[in-house]
Amino acid sequence: MRSGSTEQDSGDRPWWMSAVCYEIYPRSFADSDGDGQGDLGGVRAHLDYLELLGIDALWLCPFHPSPMADNGYDIADFCGVDPVFGSLAEFDGLLHDAHERGIRVLVDWVPNHTTDQHRWFVDARSSRDAEHRDWYNWRDRPTNWRSAIDLGSTWTLDEATEQYYLHFFLPQQPDLN
Repeated sequence: MRSGSTEQDSGDRPWWMSAVCYEIYPRSFADSDGDGQGDLGGVRAHLDYLELLGIDALWLCPFHPSPMADNGYDIADFCGVDPVFGSLAEFDGLLHDAHERGIRVLVDWVPNHTTDQHRWFVDARSSRDAEHRDWYNWRDRPTNWRSAIDLGSTWTLDEATEQYYLHFFLPQQPDLN
């Protein structure tokens, strides 16, 4: 079933139950500007090939602004495109061209955490009374919880506010509350 058809397949299942999805990490997929790093323009340039493969959907790994402590999964702005990958206009063009071919585009959205450089966390750690303080998890004492990626404790002390913040991944990826 080409994804441009209906929301249901012939067996009355949602489209994604029979879809062929192709995951792309843009940074290593294809370079369109010659800087040695893959980008959204590189993905866009290969849509004809991806269509020939018969895919129904692209799954794009994070391409948002990020300090890249965790390959883009430490997001600094959920609404933007990191300049390494191009621009919002280039993403719009990729989306348009994919849809013209009947290819859906899934964006790997990361709702669990941000980067510690995100404006929300910068504000949250500015004081215990900060506007975004309760957007993250804070404790006076850490628990014995261990990191999901074997890096030790899930808690890091923020010396400015003398509380610990939760991060199930890198300390640079504070978890949202």
